[in-house]
Amino acid sequence: MPDASRTHLVLIPSYNTGEQLFSTVRAARAQWNPVWVVVDGSTDGTGERLQQMAASDPGLRAWLLPTNQGKGAAVLHGLRAAAEAGFTHALTMDSDGQHPPDLIPTFMQASQARPDTMVLGRPVFDASAPLLRVRGRRVSNGWTQVETLFAGIGDSLYGFRVYPVAALIAIMAREPWMRRFDFDTEAVVRLAWRGVKPVNIDAPVKYLTAAEGGVSHFRYVRDNLLLSWMHGRLFLEFIVRLPSLVLRRLRRRPPFQP
Repeated sequence: MPDASRTHLVLIPSYNTGEQLFSTVRAARAQWNPVWVVVDGSTDGTGERLQQMAASDPGLRAWLLPTNQGKGAAVLHGLRAAAEAGFTHALTMDSDGQHPPDLIPTFMQASQARPDTMVLGRPVFDASAPLLRVRGRRVSNGWTQVETLFAGIGDSLYGFRVYPVAALIAIMAREPWMRRFDFDTEAVVRLAWRGVKPVNIDAPVKYLTAAEGGVSHFRYVRDNLLLSWMHGRLFLEFIVRLPSLVLRRLRRRPPFQP
């Protein structure tokens, strides 16, 4: 097992992903120490089993939330605990097996080299990716590019990424909406508004079938309506912020050389 980091941890929110949670946690633990899991009101018994697993592994911690509050709320719970423990950065990954645990060290090293940035996974899809999901994220990513004045975010929805803990907690403390599925996109937009630059790294995505233990809580109509509502809010705020965003961009532009 790797030595424990004092600054960077892996944070996994989980809700009713069954046996796949344990495969994900074992794979993450093989790559990093520590790994923390926030079980978001799961009713499949995984929370209690995970606590038993953590009892014999000092590099693993588990929190059990009494009710399902949403991905963003689960991440925020873990971020606050991380800040209290002195951690500065957290790599978030899903518990359903879609994200590549073998790339955890690569993402952590990129964050350690540039701790003022957010290190974002840029998804590389294979044949298992649902076509509607791939096309839908193009629309969301297009809005994200506009809302951040083309700050360079490679993908706004892929949740395999390293966040600066303090900056994200400060943002979420002021925003009541960033608590559910739409958390991933709003987090990168607001961090970009805060001046946190993105570092993009390609990472594969694997959509597991039911036979492979795959579990998806994505609901096409419900969650796309949620994303549309989120982008509507962000775009209106972007209009208000536009003068300051343009001014920041101009200040960063290198001087003209005749």
